Amino acid sequence: MALRDTIKSAQISAMKAGEKDRLAAVRLILAKIKDKDIELRTASALPEDDALVVDVLQKMAKQRRESISLYEQGGRQELADVEKAELAVIEEFLPQQMGEDDVKAAIASIIAETGAAGMKDMGKVVGALKAKHGTQIDMGKASALVKAALG
Repeated sequence: MALRDTIKSAQISAMKAGEKDRLAAVRLILAKIKDKDIELRTASALPEDDALVVDVLQKMAKQRRESISLYEQGGRQELADVEKAELAVIEEFLPQQMGEDDVKAAIASIIAETGAAGMKDMGKVVGALKAKHGTQIDMGKASALVKAALG
């Protein structure tokens, strides 16, 4: 079943179960996916649907993590808790993320394949990494690991 359909099913089950907070988070996810669909209407090439949904989910998760950090620094725990609840729902739909060791191994194999040597090849390595493992890796953390491997 496509990821989009899984999320729609989650919306229906949350409605039936009367889980208001979960329902709100799932509706937020669906709204962001719809925004992305609208944004891509004029695109010449559409990404594969699950890749599109994962991209939206990863961006939403990143935003939540940043908000949680800021709210906790500002002493607004109640707002941080709301963000944490949304993040938990978002993460349910994300594919299993690769561990740091696996990411390092993937980076090493791409460096070997591409013959990358030094920082000038960072874009090539990051691009290949995203193409092969983009849905399973936090690209923000991965680019730091690539930089360390090439540095």
